[in-house]
Amino acid sequence: MDNILISPEGNLLNYSHIEMVINIVVSLAVGLILSVVYRSTHKGLSYSQSFSQTILFVALIVAIIMMVIGGSLARAFALVGALSIIRFRTVLKDTKDMSYIFAALALGMAAGTSNYFLAGIGALSITLLAYALYLTNFGAVYKSEFILRFRFTQSGDSGDYLNIITETCKRSNLLHMEPSGDNKTIGLTYDVNLRDESSAKDLLSRLGALDDISEVVLIASKNDIDY
Repeated sequence: MDNILISPEGNLLNYSHIEMVINIVVSLAVGLILSVVYRSTHKGLSYSQSFSQTILFVALIVAIIMMVIGGSLARAFALVGALSIIRFRTVLKDTKDMSYIFAALALGMAAGTSNYFLAGIGALSITLLAYALYLTNFGAVYKSEFILRFRFTQSGDSGDYLNIITETCKRSNLLHMEPSGDNKTIGLTYDVNLRDESSAKDLLSRLGALDDISEVVLIASKNDIDY
């Protein structure tokens, strides 16, 4: 009973002051790890500094909530009622971001209940999984380097641009064709993987030099792209 404190109001507290400080420090540590992992493994254009900071806040706040609840069922219901008035209207642009919120919740709960080993091994497991998925590009449909887009005049010779693509790319797949309203040009989208001796600049300059080609765009396809 030495580690159990009595609050000025007479309520039983389940943690000593030292445990509270340790729990808060551990929750901040695992939250910081999650935030760094999120920032370094994020793909796409939806990165948010605010969300990265939110992960830290969630881990800390949940740890504090768990210490406030302790073993009191009454306090647990009271907090649920108090938190139910909060409305979150922010829409997450990346569905994977939700996993970081749940991770912050879980690790914050572990830290807040003094389960330090669980918090540590949980943070390590999540970190290893995130980096493994990031490095292997797990789940990607296309293993290409670039998405190539350009507009071709239909009266021209398609052999010219096909020869350039063949000479500069190890592999190319036609993904999309879209004719213009006047049916004079056609928009083409290719999934391409450049040869080792070729560069993106070389491909762009050679295609751009053709009279029948316009609006040449090369997009790095390491991210999810709508084409």
